Amino acid sequence: LNRLQDRGRFFVSSSDIIYKGQVIGEHNRDNDLAVNLVKGKQLTNMRKSGSDDAMKIAPKTEFSLEESMEYIKDDEYLEITPISLRMRKIK
Repeated sequence: LNRLQDRGRFFVSSSDIIYKGQVIGEHNRDNDLAVNLVKGKQLTNMRKSGSDDAMKIAPKTEFSLEESMEYIKDDEYLEITPISLRMRKIK
């Protein structure tokens, strides 16, 4: 998430479960942007002298049911579960 923050704002946090086709944020431009958030950090036995930089990730944008329904476009739908609201692309 840290490297993608400059492209827009997120609707998910780093601990949320995501899946293919889910709308995870809003792009700064008018077009849709497909990204892979599952890509992890390379884990090796080599240690760096500088260690890891602390990542500062902006908090996610929370939507209510009404706000989510207003936000989705014609090619998206809203998945409603007892735990969460998820916006998803219609293939």
